[in-house]
Amino acid sequence: MTKVSTNGVPDRDVRPVRVRLLEAAARLLADEGPRALTTRRLASEVGASTMVVYHHFGGMPELVRAVIVEGFARLAEHMAAVPRTADPVADLGRLALAYRANARANPHLYAVMFGGVPLDGQAPPAEEPVAGRAASGAGTFGVETFAAETFGVLVEAAARAMDAGRLRRDDPEHVSAQLWSAVHGFVMLELAGQFTGGAETVLTSMLVNLGVGLGDAPDAAARSLRAALDTPAP
Repeated sequence: MTKVSTNGVPDRDVRPVRVRLLEAAARLLADEGPRALTTRRLASEVGASTMVVYHHFGGMPELVRAVIVEGFARLAEHMAAVPRTADPVADLGRLALAYRANARANPHLYAVMFGGVPLDGQAPPAEEPVAGRAASGAGTFGVETFAAETFGVLVEAAARAMDAGRLRRDDPEHVSAQLWSAVHGFVMLELAGQFTGGAETVLTSMLVNLGVGLGDAPDAAARSLRAALDTPAP
């Protein structure tokens, strides 16, 4: 795989081969389905030998698991880059925007990591649900660790919003799961091209309405979301 420089001359992709293999695997799964994901096809996509694929991954289930881990790793980076401010509701808005920015930057990884594509016999072992596991720290290094980390950032912000009196007192994990569900649904529709226009308005209105529904005052929720939008998503 090559990249094209600004002068139109192909540049060799100098990123680590493992990263290129993961992105190529995610693209094949998302665009063509599991039948397209073979060692020969994957090696061809990155200009390597089939032995390189076996060197980095023991088999297809391990490869698919690594794709999911990579997806959560990139999501964790986006979420971790959101600053912690004195306005926890604005922080929740920024986390939602970071979640969206990651999905838009890595649509193929996003589709695989959340089960948006069928994996058939190439699926990795099933994991426990993310929600409800973040606080306990359960899980080993891998999919469940990254998932719990990203969900945990959201839980912490929701708890701070409750402590500040902005949101009604409730289980922070339960509230975070509601927020995650709403934003994830929006992102899936956006990636599928279902918004012909006004996606930003839909998202911001949805976040304001969620905040109000969870106990925030309408004016305060709108101010916090405006502040979130004024900060570029990481």
